[in-house]
Amino acid sequence: MSSKTQLKDQIIAYALLVVGSLLFAVGDVMFVNPYLMAPGGTYGLSNVLNTVWPWKISYYAICMDIPLLLIGTWILGPRFGVKTVISTILIFAFTWVLETLWGYNPVIHEGIVSAADAANNFVQIPHSDLYFIPDYFLNTLVGGAIYGVAIGLIFKSGATSGGSDIISMILHKYTKISLGTLVLIVDSCITLTTLIAFKQIRLPIYSILLIAIESKVIDLIVDGIKSYKTAFIVTDKIEEVRDFIINEMKRGGTTFAGTGLYQGAERKMIYVTLDRTDLVKLKANLRRLDPQAFVNVIESSEIMGLGFKSLPEE
Repeated sequence: MSSKTQLKDQIIAYALLVVGSLLFAVGDVMFVNPYLMAPGGTYGLSNVLNTVWPWKISYYAICMDIPLLLIGTWILGPRFGVKTVISTILIFAFTWVLETLWGYNPVIHEGIVSAADAANNFVQIPHSDLYFIPDYFLNTLVGGAIYGVAIGLIFKSGATSGGSDIISMILHKYTKISLGTLVLIVDSCITLTTLIAFKQIRLPIYSILLIAIESKVIDLIVDGIKSYKTAFIVTDKIEEVRDFIINEMKRGGTTFAGTGLYQGAERKMIYVTLDRTDLVKLKANLRRLDPQAFVNVIESSEIMGLGFKSLPEE
C-alpha cells in the first residue's frame, strides 16, 4: 500500500474518531442524562453520580477512565492503542463543552415548565429549577441510535470503547467467564444504579432498551447493511448446480466430497456465500436443478476476501 493511501486511511480513521466522540457526548448530555438513564459504561455511572452529587459528568468519567486505562495496561498489557486514549480525551472534552454551554436540557420533550406548574409525571432537568414533560420511548430510540452510530464510528476508526469494558477484561482474565457475559453483568450493574438512586423501575428498563438499540446500530455501522448467507448444498447434480452458480449468478464457491451417514454413499457438497438476493435466486432454481438436493443455510456475520470485504491491514 502506498504512503499516500496510508495517509488517506489515517485521516479517515481520525475523522471517524472525532465525529464518533462528538456524537457520543451529544447522546449522553442531550438525551441520556436529562432522562436519568445509565446505559452502562463509565458515562452511564457518571450520569447517576452527576444527578445525586452534582459535579460535571466529564469529571466523574475521566476520573474513572484514566485509572481504568492504567490498571488495564498494567494487568492486561499494552493492548489499548493511541486511538483509544485519544477517544477517551475527545469524549471528555466534548462532554465538558456541551454540559458547560448547553447544560443538561433535554432535546426531546413535550414542554418545559416551572416547578410551580410541574405535575407528578414531570421530570426535573438536572441542576435546574425547571421540569419537562418526558417522552421516554422516542428519546430512547433517538438516544440509542446516536450512541450506536457514535460507538460504531469509534470502532471503525480502530479504537476501542475502554471504560467499564476494561473491568470485564480483567475479570475475564481471572474468572474465565466469557467476556460477553461479563460485559452484560457489569453494564447491568451500572444500569441498576438508576433504580437504587431514583427508585423508578422504568429507568433501568429504558436504559436496557437503549443498549439493545445501540447494539444493533453498532452492527450496522461496523458490518454494513448488506446481509450474507452461507449455503451448504448436498446434491447428485453437482455439475448442473455448479454451472448455475458460476454462469447465472456469477459467483464462486468450493466443492467438497463426503460420505452419507445412512447409506455410506459418496456425496458431493457445494459451499457458497451469497447475499440475500442471490440466495432467493438460488432457492428459486434449485428445485428445477435437483429436486432431491439438501440445503443448509446459515447466517454469516462477516465475509472477507475476494468479491467481499477486503482483508484488514496489519
